[in-house]
Amino acid sequence: MKTTPDIILGIDPGTLVMGYGLISVDKNSISLVEMGVLQLARQQDHAERLKLIFQKMETLIRNHKPMAVAIEAPFFGKNVQSMLKLGRAQGVAIAASMMHGLNAVEYAPRKIKQSITGRGNATKEQVWQMLQHTLRFQEDPRFMDATDALAVALCHHYQGKYETIAGPAAAAPARKKAKTSWESFISANPGRVK
Repeated sequence: MKTTPDIILGIDPGTLVMGYGLISVDKNSISLVEMGVLQLARQQDHAERLKLIFQKMETLIRNHKPMAVAIEAPFFGKNVQSMLKLGRAQGVAIAASMMHGLNAVEYAPRKIKQSITGRGNATKEQVWQMLQHTLRFQEDPRFMDATDALAVALCHHYQGKYETIAGPAAAAPARKKAKTSWESFISANPGRVK
């Protein structure tokens, strides 16, 4: 019988500030483990920033041993250079996860907000307030990048996508297969057919 909680690592990739958040999930509760940011703005060299992202990912994974990693997918902007740099930062975080046998599942910002607040167009402040309520803590973040990462981790928990590169984790919650055919829908809902 499993007694240790599952740890989920959420990442908000960035080339100036990378947010991270870890949650602990067991049968009866979800709680905050740690959240913070890696500040990269002081480093002028982009390659050096990527190295620091990789090292931070390695440290987080070694120290907390997450069973899942979730990353916020980049939104599409007009600045091609910024998008390219953000994609590299995301790629480094994914590579670090894979080095430890973990898939890094991506979630769109709208999906994350909807998962946390019920509204895909929620503000960062609304997401933060819901995180405080759900995870029962009071401290205010210094950077919203940390709360974004925490929201990604919680979104991943709500989605139930617990996988490693080798396949579904043994601790993954059992999920019912979605009924995809009309026949199965009709057989399950005979009163709805007229």
